[in-house]
Amino acid sequence: MRAILGTIFLFLSAFSVAASPCTPGQVNLRGDWGQVSFAVDVVDTDETRAKGLMFVETMPRFSGMLFVYNAPRPVKFWMKNTLIPLDMIFMDETGTVTRIHENAIPQDLTPIDGGNNVQVVLEINGGMARTLGITVGSQVQHPAFGNAAVWACTQS
Repeated sequence: MRAILGTIFLFLSAFSVAASPCTPGQVNLRGDWGQVSFAVDVVDTDETRAKGLMFVETMPRFSGMLFVYNAPRPVKFWMKNTLIPLDMIFMDETGTVTRIHENAIPQDLTPIDGGNNVQVVLEINGGMARTLGITVGSQVQHPAFGNAAVWACTQS
């Protein structure tokens, strides 16, 4: 029964991604595994990126935080003052997933290396990337990728 419900959910998610607008408050992901959308808060300044999801006690299942940098760069994250486990999905300037760190441990100060050419990072609830099947090479749609996007935003 769970498998059937999961298949129905992925089908409905794929339909809603295809029909949904490309807006700053939503990020869409697709790959061989299917498609999914997350409602996101965008953090794009040093101050907002530094705070991230610190002190957040719960997050809705299909929500997250999108860290946007002006240009590709090396990034490292840590979980100081972060109270919930997170999956971190690292992307290059084209919106291609280059690395996934699953289930980052709350309060852990160990640096999590995202790589050298990261422009955007999506943080979602821990375990969601594996549950949905999100993999390296998946494509992400969001206005932050502009003209370099492999999955460009369409005009509505």
